[in-house]
Amino acid sequence: MRKNSLAVQQLITDLAFPEGPLCLKDGSIWLVEKEAGNLVHYKEGKTIRHFVGGQPNGLALDRQDNIWYCDAGNNSICRFTSSNHSAETIVDKLDNKPLNHPNDLAFDTKGNLIFTCSGNALHKFDGYICCLTPAGSVSILAKDMNYPNGLAFSADGKKLYIAETGSTKIWCGDWDATGLTWKNTKAVITTGGAVGPDGIAFDEDENLYIAVYGEGKINVYNKTYSLVEEIRLEGQNPTNCAFDPTGKLGLVITEAENGKLWHRQSSYRGILS
Repeated sequence: MRKNSLAVQQLITDLAFPEGPLCLKDGSIWLVEKEAGNLVHYKEGKTIRHFVGGQPNGLALDRQDNIWYCDAGNNSICRFTSSNHSAETIVDKLDNKPLNHPNDLAFDTKGNLIFTCSGNALHKFDGYICCLTPAGSVSILAKDMNYPNGLAFSADGKKLYIAETGSTKIWCGDWDATGLTWKNTKAVITTGGAVGPDGIAFDEDENLYIAVYGEGKINVYNKTYSLVEEIRLEGQNPTNCAFDPTGKLGLVITEAENGKLWHRQSSYRGILS
């Protein structure tokens, strides 16, 4: 197993619980400051903060280049239009009840938005996974989970991976983007750790990168789910990771204990939509 074959380098410091890095094709990065209520835009060494309130968490980009985010503080899924810097709430209820601390989100190949609702604590088993369709309907895909957190699709969009922090497991299942079902789920990785897996991302060779919160590292697993590398960080609480599609920055990592955005050069790029 490889360890720290390349060092990480910092891009931004003094962030208030950074999460949800989103790398765009123009070389810029969006992320959140969960404890400050900001969406943060970084490009070529310049950082701009956009206050949206609440507790913004994961980020995802739609086909119209709007940025969607989970707001754990206001129990909502929101959309941010970068052209005019406006934010709006799209969903805040399910069956007439507030969403249970939305955490992370991702779009599938048909524009459905999959998001996790983790709940507010580990080991309560009140977390669930939802699907928001382009038509605006919301349905539950799985429930009674132990803090479902980061998520990612396989390159072909047919597999959906969910990090369940409380069990320290990564779950994989067959995703039907038409029927809106997640079936044949099984635990394919157990990260272990003081807390567990947080955000996850794939590279173009189907290696899976997992931010292991509480352990100060990104674990890298190959397509047969064998651990092949550990990327060590200064802080103990990496929250998420993503790949720069331009290839200039490689793997981008958010870390909450020290409040930093890191990057690590890589010959790989992420799965591009």
